[in-house]
Amino acid sequence: MAVQTTEVRGRVTFLRVAIALQTAALLFQAVTAGMLLSSSLGALLHDVGSRVMYGASMLYVLAAILAWRPGGGSPRPIAYATGFLALASVQVILGIAHMPSLHVPLGIVMFALSLLALVQLVSRPSAARRAGAEG
Repeated sequence: MAVQTTEVRGRVTFLRVAIALQTAALLFQAVTAGMLLSSSLGALLHDVGSRVMYGASMLYVLAAILAWRPGGGSPRPIAYATGFLALASVQVILGIAHMPSLHVPLGIVMFALSLLALVQLVSRPSAARRAGAEG
């Protein structure tokens, strides 16, 4: 006898929270980057935000590993999260080196990729829901 499990589409998971936090941190970085031009508080907020964004990227890797491990699914999200952490590392280096010509475009790309990953994660049906539909 097979037991069908279905997951509610809007269910909050650690992976969804991690990617949402990362995306929010990147949006905050964009806002504070604009504030750099007009106030000294912008520099402080951007500096603090960079640490939060880097921590959120590490949290995303941890969440991807924990989401993959119990179900034995595809390790692809781990590769995405690790790649994103590598991009975050490059972004921090470029920021410290004061290279805005590379730092700003990479930040835009990172925000777009993070938002895309969040939308895909929230909109895709879960493995439990697919298994229920197939059985």
